[in-house]
Amino acid sequence: MHPMPTVAEEPVMHIAIGLFVVLLMVLILPFRVKKVEENLEPFFLIMGILAVTISNLWSYRLVEEALVAPVSIGGLPIGIFQVVLIVGLIIHFFNRPIYSNLIKLQNKIGLSIFTFIIVLTFGLSSSILSVIVTAVLLAEIVAAIPIDRRKKVEMTVITCFAVGLGAALTPVGEPLSTIAVSKLSGEPYHADFMFLFHLLGIYIIPGVLLLAIYGAIRIGKGVEMKDVELPEYTESLRTVILRAIRVYLFVAALILLGGGFAPLVVWYFTKIPPEILYWVNMISAILDNATLTAAEIGPALTLKQIQGALMGLIISGGMLIPGNIPNIVSAGRLRITSKEWAREGVPLGLVLMGTYFVILYIL
Repeated sequence: MHPMPTVAEEPVMHIAIGLFVVLLMVLILPFRVKKVEENLEPFFLIMGILAVTISNLWSYRLVEEALVAPVSIGGLPIGIFQVVLIVGLIIHFFNRPIYSNLIKLQNKIGLSIFTFIIVLTFGLSSSILSVIVTAVLLAEIVAAIPIDRRKKVEMTVITCFAVGLGAALTPVGEPLSTIAVSKLSGEPYHADFMFLFHLLGIYIIPGVLLLAIYGAIRIGKGVEMKDVELPEYTESLRTVILRAIRVYLFVAALILLGGGFAPLVVWYFTKIPPEILYWVNMISAILDNATLTAAEIGPALTLKQIQGALMGLIISGGMLIPGNIPNIVSAGRLRITSKEWAREGVPLGLVLMGTYFVILYIL
């Protein structure tokens, strides 16, 4: 990810007011207006364009990042768009043997153990496989599970929290961790590949394990998985291609939105005391948390401050659909609405935020 566009240090009131208005629209309209809820990608794209225009931060670099980031990772010709499309095509053409083997496994071990394995495995492996690959695989697995929609949503949200946590352990996992390591690579921390693992692993690994246990109890309760029939695959080729395009638009929109909100981050967020910033960072539920990381994390911070800021960003990213790549991919594949996600994600996120706050700042 490219650095944020340069912004003036002193706040300009009309820009701040305009950005706060955009922020309120992003927070409210997806839950109150049906048309917005059904068309999140174009809505966020419009909000991103509006935010950058209000901030007057249009630049070739920002536009290039918005266009290229969804199709390129670290300069390589592969990105979230291609992964979503390729996996979608594989499932489209080979869904019967894939779904059949998944159902056999579920019938053999039961839904509770199956859920535990999925949450734990995807949560811990996302730091190596990246959130993109794990998110696409997760969405297809949940789509194949023959359980009611409410439990599908619950399983998806719980697993996405675990994936978001686990991906922060290495620079490979997600942009947030890549930027954090880059910003701390010099004096005094000399951050390397394992820096975040050593810094956050003691908090993240138990968190992923607890989410796996919680998921197994919550999803498996009252469900029998004996001799379940193969679910019907109903997606057309056109739907598979359109979903990849919608994910591309969503990621591009979030990059513009994050770039447009850079002035608010610089003017206000970076001046907030760490204990309060931890809670303010819940804004990453709708903003690109990589942008917030780029603004907040630096070598001048203590390790305790870095831990708190990053944990706040990582946890809150699971609360709403725009908060993280796994949320976007899974919600798109499973047609989960903003209200459905928030109903499960916000309470779980608040519990996790409260728990980690006690651990980080009180204990």
